[in-house]
Amino acid sequence: MTQPLWQAEAVIRAVRGHSLHEQSWQANGVSIDSRSLQPGDLFVALQGPTNDAHNFVADAFRNGASAAIVQRTIHNLPPDAPQITVEDSFTALQDLGGVGRLRSQAKIIGLTGSVGKTGCKEQLRLMLGSLAPTYATEKSYNNHWGVPLSLARLPVSARYGVFEMGMNHAGEIATLTRQVKPHVSLITTIAPVHLEFFKSIEGIADAKAEIFLGMQPDGIAVLNRDNAHFARLTAAARTQGLRSILSFGRDAKAEGRLLAIAPMDDGSRVSVEIMGQKLTYMIGTPGEHIAFNSVGCLLTAAAAGADVVAAAESLISYRPPQGRGTQQILALNAHEQFTLIDESYNASPIAVQAALKVLAGLTPTGQGRRIAILGDMRELGPSSPSFHADLARDAADCQIDVVHCCGPLMKYLHDALPGSRRGLYAPSSRELAPLLAATLRAGDIVMVKGSLGSHMKLVVEALQGLPNQAQAQMLAG
Repeated sequence: MTQPLWQAEAVIRAVRGHSLHEQSWQANGVSIDSRSLQPGDLFVALQGPTNDAHNFVADAFRNGASAAIVQRTIHNLPPDAPQITVEDSFTALQDLGGVGRLRSQAKIIGLTGSVGKTGCKEQLRLMLGSLAPTYATEKSYNNHWGVPLSLARLPVSARYGVFEMGMNHAGEIATLTRQVKPHVSLITTIAPVHLEFFKSIEGIADAKAEIFLGMQPDGIAVLNRDNAHFARLTAAARTQGLRSILSFGRDAKAEGRLLAIAPMDDGSRVSVEIMGQKLTYMIGTPGEHIAFNSVGCLLTAAAAGADVVAAAESLISYRPPQGRGTQQILALNAHEQFTLIDESYNASPIAVQAALKVLAGLTPTGQGRRIAILGDMRELGPSSPSFHADLARDAADCQIDVVHCCGPLMKYLHDALPGSRRGLYAPSSRELAPLLAATLRAGDIVMVKGSLGSHMKLVVEALQGLPNQAQAQMLAG
């Protein structure tokens, strides 16, 4: 029988709460959203600047919540609905996460970086999960509420725990890592992301290095040796007292060394040397950046005491998270197809460059073309216009046939493209989306990418809707 995640007494003690009823209940999960809550979850009613989850406590119980943590008593509930009253529900969530971390015997991995965090988290989930019970943060729950929520969800039975930490301001990761207390930390890379909030890329490196603040001296840092800020990160780790620093990359001095990548349509064959051990494995998603990051993940798994050979073998099953490179073959009309690559979740210069390289490595069928549909890259500061315009060179290097653009910043790219490559432009993704169907033809490979605030998911959904139109045509014909 599966052990419950939390018992009533443990929750009340952890959050220093009060309950009106002496009841014995247990929770199998923790939720802060009544809409996605699963039966048996403990519901934590957070009060935010615009939304107050106390308004949805009744919904949570109707959806099967086992109990609720609240700042004020909610009336008009069933008399047996357990409410744990606290002074502040967000503090209670942090406290619950703190106890979740304290009681865990798992080897804890914390990871951050300018790009690649969620992909690496999913690689580590797959690797370590093939070896022992493993918990990893869901989706991109990597911020001030996502991290304590994830810690509160950490099962006592987990042998490994993988926690992603993100930021867009200095000081944010310091708070998160002191909650996570990682035994091993991985920094994927440092790149020009969130420059709107930093004076320099060095400032970004320093903010990412805050991950070391939650580690004990016997912790292990895993760093990208090929990155220009490797020495700066190493110095920060040393300053924090970390005695063990491992590196990955193509550099001959790296403990996790990438030897070769053989690209394939459905993935890559990767040859590496991890801590002196050479091995070759398949990773089930194409992309040089994905293969490169797998080296850092394998080294991280090794640092956590995992069997590296078995971990590497699991990567043949790796698929990217939703919106980060997932591929679909879709109907263009009743008789023809095209390929859609959904990269709509987020974007930065280095991430767009990587996505264009993936597109370049795929071969269209028939008269098909490589097509990029790009939305604004946000939070790049005063250099935003040049970051966008410079992508014209990357599009040329990757032999992209057509580039469609939307958003005020992507207008700089649109204007920088030569006429032979310049596609449609619209001020927003909502305005661009309905125009695209008429531009496609059979065999096209279409990649959609942009920052989350650019709402490129609207473009993806419009393209995914084409099969419905094709079916309607078929029925009409």
